[in-house]
Amino acid sequence: MRRYGIWKYTLIIFVLLMGLIYALPNLYAPDPSVQVSYNNSSQETDSSLLRRIEVLLNDSKEKLPTYQIEQNQDFVLVRLSSNEEQLNIKRLLSSELGNDVVVALNLAQTTPRWLADIGASPMKLGLDLRGGVHFLMEVDTNAAVNNRQNGVIQDLKRQLREENIRYNSIYVENDQSISLKLANTKDLTSSIDFLEDSYPQFLISENSEDSLLSLKLLDEEIKKIESDAIDQNLTTLRNRVNELGVSEPIVQRQGKKRIVVQLPGIQDTVEAKKILGKTATLEFHLEAQFDTPRTRKTSYPYKNKALGKAELQDQIIIGGDQVATAQASFDENGLPQVNITLDGQGGARMHRSTRGNIGKRLGVLFVEQKTRTLYQEDEEGKKIPTQETYEVKEIISLATIRAALGTQFRITGLDNPRESSELALLLRAGALAAPMRFVEERTVGPSLGKENIQLGLLSMQVGMLLVLAFMLFYYRVFGIAASLALTSNIVLLVAIMSVLTATLTLPGIAGIVLTVGMAVDANVLIFSRIREELKKGRKPLDAIDNGYDRAFLTIMDANLTTLLVALVLYALGTGPIKGFSITLSIGILTSMFTAIMGTRALITLIYSGKRRLQKLSI
Repeated sequence: MRRYGIWKYTLIIFVLLMGLIYALPNLYAPDPSVQVSYNNSSQETDSSLLRRIEVLLNDSKEKLPTYQIEQNQDFVLVRLSSNEEQLNIKRLLSSELGNDVVVALNLAQTTPRWLADIGASPMKLGLDLRGGVHFLMEVDTNAAVNNRQNGVIQDLKRQLREENIRYNSIYVENDQSISLKLANTKDLTSSIDFLEDSYPQFLISENSEDSLLSLKLLDEEIKKIESDAIDQNLTTLRNRVNELGVSEPIVQRQGKKRIVVQLPGIQDTVEAKKILGKTATLEFHLEAQFDTPRTRKTSYPYKNKALGKAELQDQIIIGGDQVATAQASFDENGLPQVNITLDGQGGARMHRSTRGNIGKRLGVLFVEQKTRTLYQEDEEGKKIPTQETYEVKEIISLATIRAALGTQFRITGLDNPRESSELALLLRAGALAAPMRFVEERTVGPSLGKENIQLGLLSMQVGMLLVLAFMLFYYRVFGIAASLALTSNIVLLVAIMSVLTATLTLPGIAGIVLTVGMAVDANVLIFSRIREELKKGRKPLDAIDNGYDRAFLTIMDANLTTLLVALVLYALGTGPIKGFSITLSIGILTSMFTAIMGTRALITLIYSGKRRLQKLSI
């Protein structure tokens, strides 16, 4: 029998030792906790926030549980002993602390310091295990196309004036195309040439009798606009989720027009929906003058209804997409305001527009997309709910321009600190390119997640016991080696997932259970091959060598094909499918190591010194 090299034993011991160390943090259950941080993401947590929380908890009339409170650089953490206590404390702090902070549910690690210092941390838990909310949102891509056409109209008006092409009207017709009615027929040819050169994304058609041109977006351009809108909404949603203070969120595209948002640890669906689904931004317009043509101005109501209405010019100076940063604060009178910093292009446009209009008034228009439910009767008289998206535009402030504005200025006229904080958050996160509606909403409670973990662990334990019992009964000493290898395989799998910060989901636990069954396949093939060699009259030690050598290629082929399938599942799958494929892939790699190298090292250690061995316990 060939000897096993010292370096192989050293490698196996080192890998198993590191696996044990990095799997250890998973034995320390996290504490249910409440995390409190400032709304302003650039503001670090200070001792005053800690004292405010301590005073609230100490003075509360409710019977509070035993808790631990600690201050970190970015947040204050209140550790508790149960999920019920966690929800009660979160509700108390949310109602009493005010709007300058974000209160979120979290799970605080209890990993010992010496493990944390070497980068060892427990696996992250997915929504189905930790609890939280799941949203399926549908993007209104038609609105994105309409917004693009309306933007083109503003640009087209300016360019037509520069080209000295006179027109009577320009508008979007039936949400399908832009209609341009020229003032006279003689400009028809030059207009077509100009439009084809300047707007190649449109298909130009003409009606010479009515001096009418129609600009219809090409199908390729529509698909690009829709795709860009979904991508921008994904980015915006991720920014908003980060502002909510959620750890390990999932924001990903599903299908053609839908986005999945999973927020582990969040139970307040009202607040989450309020931030995620809100489509709000700002527009800056000059106030319309008496000589401004009726077609170039629009009347808007004030956000403060008592002020009535005012007319603003239709031309937008800058929009919310050119806001670089936005922070909520208070002015010298203690009233809420939002301090805004524009990007370079936005600052230049603001300066260019205001320097020639000193003494006139600049209006700040708050634009918000809302959704309402309407009920319509079908043929049978039953009321069927349908959702309708509508737009609300209100003037926040209309102030006189005292000097040319640059990249920094402030917005006043807000009702309360909550409104200023929310507006600043939405501007920081960016505007949604198109409105969205909630198609599906599910809440997974912490108790249900705990039950999922318990059932998943129970299934894995039962599966392991059955496999171990079979291997010990059927293969005896060799079964002991396979059982030790299987246990080591689970330890290594957990350690690798912890190091990679992979998220464990319920399908992931299913992948681990499947790995338990698959991990012994290699040993079954090897041990069966050894038995065949013994039946052929081989000596026991030679049978062991031949069994491992000749079964290796079969094992490699079988595991390689399974690994390829797992990688395809990960590449093409979403959510639960990815969780299953991750654990399956890692389990295949670790089982190859433990089942081939691990068991051979043990078997060699047991039998290598027995030169006159006549029988194997297999």
